Amino acid sequence: MQIYRCLLTLQDPLFHATRELGRLYETGRYIHNYALTYAFGMAVSPWFHREQVPHYADDLRPLGGQVYVTPAQPEQVTFQLSTFKYGEEILHVEMQQAERNTPSFGRAKEIAPESTFRCYVVSAAPLRLPRWVRLGKWHSKALVDVTELEVREAAGDYTAACPLNPLDVPAGALRAFDIISMPPASLVANARCSGPHYALDGGRGLPVGMRYTFP
Repeated sequence: MQIYRCLLTLQDPLFHATRELGRLYETGRYIHNYALTYAFGMAVSPWFHREQVPHYADDLRPLGGQVYVTPAQPEQVTFQLSTFKYGEEILHVEMQQAERNTPSFGRAKEIAPESTFRCYVVSAAPLRLPRWVRLGKWHSKALVDVTELEVREAAGDYTAACPLNPLDVPAGALRAFDIISMPPASLVANARCSGPHYALDGGRGLPVGMRYTFP
């Protein structure tokens, strides 16, 4: 088994609508592992979906237990606010244009450039991870610094080295945690775990047997 620690450094503002509060669209502090799996090129979604609904299970389940990307832990994060405006093009059923073009606006809370995140990639075979990836609604550019770690399996209690997707963790591994509410599936942080794991520095670790799982 191969384990890679990835440090991501944003080169552009990062935006994904974790929460919508009226006209404010807020980006959360964490990056979901589904998004990172697509960004690393391990899963590919078709350019066109007739119903405009993501198919995470279809795209990610084929990876099985061969490769897995964890959610990303914020290392050093700052935010910025930006305002966007757009015109509402309201058409009648008979395709006649509305009499007025009413401008509207919103505010986006984005993660600022130079913010950094840490995630892990667990793979059954050696990987060559990309040096650059694109993330979020704006396809923001991020630099990836990769470090291959020594694999040491252990058993017992440990603290998770990063946020976890509870759907993907083997049953019984999670003991205590903080919930991170974010779509499409909530994550957990500061997880106290027990059972077989890959031991990392500082008494932290990653559960053995993580794989993409869907209800």
